[in-house]
This record gives sequence, C-alpha cells and structure tokens, in this order.
Amino acid sequence: MVALNLFVYETTGRALAMGLFMAVRLASGFVAGLVVGGLLARFSAKSIMLWANVGQGAVMLVLVLAPDGLLTGALMAVSVVIGACGTLFMVALRSSIPEMVGEDRRSWANSLSITGRSLAMVAGFASAGVVVSFVGYTAAFLLDMTTFVVCAVTVALLPIAGGKGAGSPAPKGSEGAKDGSARQDASPAANGGKSGRRWRPVAFLALAAAPGLGLMVALRGVDAFGSSSHNAALPIYSTSLDASNPAVFVSAFWCVWALGNIGAQQVIQRYAQRTGRSVGALGFGYGTVVMSAAFIAAFAGFPLAVTAVIALIAGAADGLTEVAYTSHLQTLPATLRGHAFGLSATFENLGFGVGMILVAAALDRFSPLAVVGWSHGAAIVVAVVFLLRVAGRGRAGRTGRTGLRKEEAVEGRPDRGDRDGAEVSRG
Repeated sequence: MVALNLFVYETTGRALAMGLFMAVRLASGFVAGLVVGGLLARFSAKSIMLWANVGQGAVMLVLVLAPDGLLTGALMAVSVVIGACGTLFMVALRSSIPEMVGEDRRSWANSLSITGRSLAMVAGFASAGVVVSFVGYTAAFLLDMTTFVVCAVTVALLPIAGGKGAGSPAPKGSEGAKDGSARQDASPAANGGKSGRRWRPVAFLALAAAPGLGLMVALRGVDAFGSSSHNAALPIYSTSLDASNPAVFVSAFWCVWALGNIGAQQVIQRYAQRTGRSVGALGFGYGTVVMSAAFIAAFAGFPLAVTAVIALIAGAADGLTEVAYTSHLQTLPATLRGHAFGLSATFENLGFGVGMILVAAALDRFSPLAVVGWSHGAAIVVAVVFLLRVAGRGRAGRTGRTGLRKEEAVEGRPDRGDRDGAEVSRG
C-alpha cells in the first residue's frame, strides 16, 4: 500500500486521486463483506481464499504491463480487486480456522495468525521505502505479485475439508440448547439459488445467534472509526515534531506498536495452551478501552520514551482485542459464521471509510489530539456499554444457575428456561 499510494500520487499528481483510490478500495471491501456469506454458502472457503490471491496477483501483473495511457484505469482495477479480494480472503480464513485446527485451538491459531500479520506489516513498512527508492515501482509490484502467488500456494496446501463453509453441518451443541436460529438458517444456506436472495436476513440472524454479538460488531465498527483518526493524524503530528524527517516518528511508532502486538500474542498463545481457554468477550471490551485510551495519549505530547511505551501498550491491547473478537465470532455454528464475519467486515470498512472523510475534514480545523480524542472517545463509550451488558449477562447467568440448583433440589427436575438462558449466555 505504501508503493501504490506513492505511485497513484506520482502518476496523477493530485492528492485527491490518492483519496479516491482509498475510497474505491474501502467501498469494494464494503460490498464484498455483504456478499461473502452467500459465497461461502456456495463455495468452499479454500477455493475463495485461493482465487482471492490469484485475483490480486493477476491485477498486480496487469498494472505492471499496462501502457501509460491505461495506467489510471489499471489503478482503479487494482483498487477494486484488492479491496474486494482482501475482504473475501480474510473472512474466509477467519471463518475456516475452527475447521483447520479444531475448536479447542482456535484462540492459539488466531494469535499465531495475527503475529504473522504483524511481522509482515513491520517488514512491509520497513522495506517499502527501500524497494521503491532503489529498485523502482515495477520491482515493488512484482514483489507484491510474488507474495500473492506464495499465499495462493500456501492456501492450496491448507488442511481444510472440501465442504462449503456456510453450508456445512452445525456443531452438535448448536441444536436444541440454542434458540433454533442455526437450524432455521441451515436450510436457506443449503438451497442453492434461493440462498442468494436471503443473504441479508441470514447475516442479521448471525448477530442474533448469541447475546451481545450485535453490540460487539457495532463496537468493532466504532473502533474502526477511531482507527481512521490516528492513521490520518499520525503524519500531521509527526510533521509537527520533526518537519525535516516526518517519516521517522511514523515508522518508529508503528514498529513499536507491532512489537507490542507480537508480545501480546505470545502471552495469549501460552495462556490458551496452558488453560485451553480463550480471552473471551470481556477481553475484547477491556482491550478496546485500553487501546483507545493509549492512542489518545500518544498524541498528548509526552516525551518520546513515554510515547514509545504508550505505543507498545496500544499494540498489545490491539492484539488482545483482535484475538478475542475473532475467537468469539468463531464460536458461532458454521451455518452462520461466514455471514457474521462478512457483516463484521462491512461494519469495519464502513467505520473506517466514514472516519477517514470526517477526520480529514476535522484535522483542517482542530488539533490531532482533539480529533483522535473524540474519535477514540466514542469507542471507549461504546466499549463501556458493551462491558456493562456482558457483566449484567454474567450476573443473570449466575442467578439462573443458582435458581436451577434450588429448583432441582426441591422438585427434582431442571427449570428448562433457566438452563437454556445460562447456556446461551456462556456462548
């Protein structure tokens, strides 16, 4: 993305074109998030991941071979394909991890995947300037194409069963004890042509399948809105610190952030292996609060050493929220999982896209600290509401279990309503 953004600006000579390029990419990801659940009902996750990488590699080759007169069109094609295929790949990967490694190891696998992505981000940001400066854009795009080819080959070797992701049978525990939404969804998803016309209600059924899941996805969208603020504000803040070398602070900040993220993944992996448990919904809520507060503090003008510690904390909290969120959505039945991840990707792209527009306008009139403060402040408010709801549900579950034990002692039979409520709340 570093090379592409620079290339767009150099080719068109207009900063507006860079913004349009990003807007098209986000819009493509938004649309892909809406349709990926239906695609997973028809095709296997493995085939979607494979062709998503083939598509991205092919469009990079088109960009390299395009004559000068067609460069603008080729850039728009790159924007559309990378935005859509990137979302398709990520949703298919996240929804298929439980099938690849087993339900009991999903937290460990999510953490390992995020660690790899963080390392790749560091390598990509660190190498982009060197490759573009010393070898050129063509070499950078060919290197990009090579990474997509390697990823496609890796996908071909992944141990994923050949079934259709969203149409595979639901886990045994998803029938009877739940509210029946998984069973209702299984038939339209498996109905071939009919399922395509019903993807919208299926996606929202996925949010209703577990208590608090809709609020969790909404918080993810607000968090993406906050993320747009620090992404847009960092170059401006860095320029105010050192106008002659603004890239130094930005690069250092993201490298330290990535180190914090990687460190958190190591702790989470060991925790998951030792206890067999994931960090859960509470970890997502608390992580969001800490992460947002850390990003606000990063623009408060503290000494560089203190800011480095803040970036480390932000990265660690970001890693915690990513694992907790992904692992929680993966507890949904296979019939709903792809739709939930697709709708989540749509909310994230929407939050980030709207945020970039509003933040860009606000930064012309307000300081980076003020803009990041109210953007991430909104995420903190929603996170507190989410934590209160999770805590209230936990108290209700404990009350239900206490009432169940009393009922069993007196009448010798379980109160089915309390039992069902407790089981759903644990999901």
